[in-house]
Amino acid sequence: MPFNVPNAAEGAGRLPCDSNCCHEAIIPLKPLYFILALLFTPTFLAAQYYLRGDIKDESNQPVSNVKIILHSTGYTYYSGDEGGFGIMSRLATDSLTLLKDGYQPSGVKMEGNKYKSIILQSLRNVAGVQKTRLASFIKNMKIEERTNWPTGGETYSTLLENECISTSRFPETGLAINIDKASYSNIRRFIKTNSTVPPDAVRIEEMLNYFNFNYKAPPKDSVFGLDSYLTGCPWDKNNQLLFLKLCARQLNTETVAPSNLVFLIDISGSMDMPNRLPLLKSAFKLMVKNLREKDTVSVVVYGSSVGIRLQPTSGREKLKIEQAIEELEPGGATAGASGIAMAYGLAKSKFIHGGNNRVILATDGDFNIGQTSEDELGKLITQYRQLGIYLTCLGVGMGNYKDSKLEMLAKKGNGNFAYLDNEKEAEKVLVKELTQTLFAVADDAYMDIVFNPAVVEQYRLIGFDNKLNAITDSSSELEGGEVGSGHTLLAIMELVPATGQGSAVNASLAQIRLQFKNPQTKAPHAIYYSCGPRFTPFEQLENSYRFATSVVMFGSLLKKSKYSKNLSWSDVIELAEASYDQKDSLQKEFIELLEKAKKVYQKKKKD
Repeated sequence: MPFNVPNAAEGAGRLPCDSNCCHEAIIPLKPLYFILALLFTPTFLAAQYYLRGDIKDESNQPVSNVKIILHSTGYTYYSGDEGGFGIMSRLATDSLTLLKDGYQPSGVKMEGNKYKSIILQSLRNVAGVQKTRLASFIKNMKIEERTNWPTGGETYSTLLENECISTSRFPETGLAINIDKASYSNIRRFIKTNSTVPPDAVRIEEMLNYFNFNYKAPPKDSVFGLDSYLTGCPWDKNNQLLFLKLCARQLNTETVAPSNLVFLIDISGSMDMPNRLPLLKSAFKLMVKNLREKDTVSVVVYGSSVGIRLQPTSGREKLKIEQAIEELEPGGATAGASGIAMAYGLAKSKFIHGGNNRVILATDGDFNIGQTSEDELGKLITQYRQLGIYLTCLGVGMGNYKDSKLEMLAKKGNGNFAYLDNEKEAEKVLVKELTQTLFAVADDAYMDIVFNPAVVEQYRLIGFDNKLNAITDSSSELEGGEVGSGHTLLAIMELVPATGQGSAVNASLAQIRLQFKNPQTKAPHAIYYSCGPRFTPFEQLENSYRFATSVVMFGSLLKKSKYSKNLSWSDVIELAEASYDQKDSLQKEFIELLEKAKKVYQKKKKD
């Protein structure tokens, strides 16, 4: 087994196993006022190890009032005036999570009865070290091997499509989890205007995210539920498809923590079009109707000037908020960076500990005054992300729409990204899927997969393609994403089965480790899962998975993928029509989009 589930002696609880061997390590947090009572319980008095140390910054100055979470119990402590701490533990070796505003969260392993000095790194230094973030990562593969993958002459593409990987050489791969859906609605906008889609606009994982495929609530007290299905591959009869379905816990919107929201709205001259500022005004007013009294909303604008149009206001004052939004008028240049700085400053001033603190940036992405480089903006946003203020990006418009910039900002801000092409989409993102968009159940979520070479000869991750500059950057790393309430993620792998399996025919295909953090405490969690070898013929597969396959095929044709050589528009349409849910308006619209795309691309071919 490549992964070992922590046992009780290592301080992690374990849920009962189901037939798929899914485990979750959970670190429960208890209120601080319980600690005094627990000090006098027999169990606590039996503790025989003392974790001692001090906490300092890079200049060797003590850091007081650092929040310290003891992993074995989940109890919370704080460092003293001189940065010192002393904590009783039943374990000879235990772990701590250290949290302090202005400093990088840190995990530390402690040995009982051994004094340890710990250095916390300040955010100003962390923010200065910018690393390129990967969407997926093949462990132990050298940079030159990844950059030698062919691009197939796709002159528009800034993405490098994932290749087939030898399991014997590189059995472990990883992918970042997020709820971004912008690619699908952006593709729809191109098709509806009788235009072909730039290949770099096609992100298949976001196309799949757009559809909530048969959401299934996770087990009780678990953040995620994970299922897998193995089936045939429609475009290559010799290969197989592995579906990994991840369902996030759904929060109760009545009891979820209060929100501190800052609407950051672009009112520059470029927004003076019906599908830009007027669309955003309608979108935000729809969202306001769902705010609660305990929620706080502010409005910051940038254009001819940068300023606060609405000071922090309770969600009960809906008419006041709506009026402030309605009065917005476009004009001027785009001082985007100044607007972002002001919005984050306002969010910080009204920060809610344990709440949902978020800036919602709505723009066409055309920043032409101020800090215009992605690196400069990324550094600014990274600083505030470390403080617990996240970023949601809403893109609009066409022509000068900057998809790559908004995608980067959302990732730096540990948030999500959507593209609004019409009011119906705005209602979907900000009303129907409000909890997915705004309320996170997990941060820094990513999945590691280790394939069994005895069963799988090669594998290919579909979607989660990396930008070429990220692959060539030696400092690049896989960084997980934010996962919203009630989200369903579907990851699909194309597999080449191993020949001559023999006794390995009933062996596990792969071992999976899903890692994430609690959005409030940053405490780490893990789920472990074993993919069984049970095979379901594609024709007998549940319709939602068959429909998802048609979405993948659609994306492959749009990308002009070399793996779509055996596919035709008729193949995609036939599969989609045979598998879509007739009660689902989004899936019905997808059929119409396919028919339209077929005409656009066939006409383009004739031209």
